[in-house]
Amino acid sequence: MFDIRIERLLNKDINTVFERLADHAGYTQYKGIQDAKLLEPGSDEPNGLGALRYVDLGSVNFDERITAFERPYRMDYLIERSSPLPFRHEVGSIKLKQEGEGTRVIWESKGTITVPVIGKLVFDRVFQKKGSVGFASLLKQIEGS
Repeated sequence: MFDIRIERLLNKDINTVFERLADHAGYTQYKGIQDAKLLEPGSDEPNGLGALRYVDLGSVNFDERITAFERPYRMDYLIERSSPLPFRHEVGSIKLKQEGEGTRVIWESKGTITVPVIGKLVFDRVFQKKGSVGFASLLKQIEGS
């Protein structure tokens, strides 16, 4: 099982951080993200509750469904499809809290690569490490922009 948890205090206001995390169209400006598309719009706004989004990281791509959308405090998602490695996603959550002039971000993702034996032994660890680095990098880029 992979279990990723990144917590960072960004020197940006909560509305700016939430908007950058919620806006799939802006993802391609971040290093490591090759493409991002909205496959199905959300019920109240395009990237909101129920939206299905495609994200291509080069080595892996996935479709994620937005399962909670509480502007500007929370956005949860579940990965419904991934390639080339299949995995079962159990938790995807981004929580934001205003702290002074900055924003505390807690980003969690949990799941398991569903390739028998080798998935749990090798791929889960690799995915956890690369996911942690990727989430931290994206937050750093948001802060610097």
